[in-house]
Amino acid sequence: MQSGKLLIGNKKFKLTIDRLCHQLIEEYGDFKDTCIVGIQPRGPFLADRIISRLNELVPDLHLKSGRIDITFYRDDFRRRDKPLSASTTELDFLLENQNVILVDDVLYTGRTVQAALTALQHYGRPNRVELMAMVDRRFNRHLPIKSDYKGLKVDALDEAYVKVLWEENGEEDSIFIYPTKPE
Repeated sequence: MQSGKLLIGNKKFKLTIDRLCHQLIEEYGDFKDTCIVGIQPRGPFLADRIISRLNELVPDLHLKSGRIDITFYRDDFRRRDKPLSASTTELDFLLENQNVILVDDVLYTGRTVQAALTALQHYGRPNRVELMAMVDRRFNRHLPIKSDYKGLKVDALDEAYVKVLWEENGEEDSIFIYPTKPE
């Protein structure tokens, strides 16, 4: 595997999670009528981490959360060389009149978020939807989508690949950038 450049290590990673949580607390206070939804497959890592930390910071927090699969909502799902394997959607509540914080690990072209917004419509009409991304790749956005809460902004060329590593996957929490997508 080619070597990548470390953008954020373990210590700064945890500080970034804390900062994101404090931004949410400033915006939502008691989180009434608010939920967090992670975009499968990697968004739930950040969503779960945020929820866990919020539970430590906010006494008696009752925050609804879920996961949404976007596999068949993507505009390119029929253009793949091999069959897709879908993740699960775990939303056991309606989004009607909820403030939804949609969460993913990396925002790049915006197509994943577009698919997630379409998938969310099957669960009601939210009051508002905001986006949180651990990494916001600012260049080469294909759609007019922005992150409201971002851990790190990265300016990288098309060929570059940004990867978020999670301790939940047996790796040390960190963010790397590679010149091209690793094999």
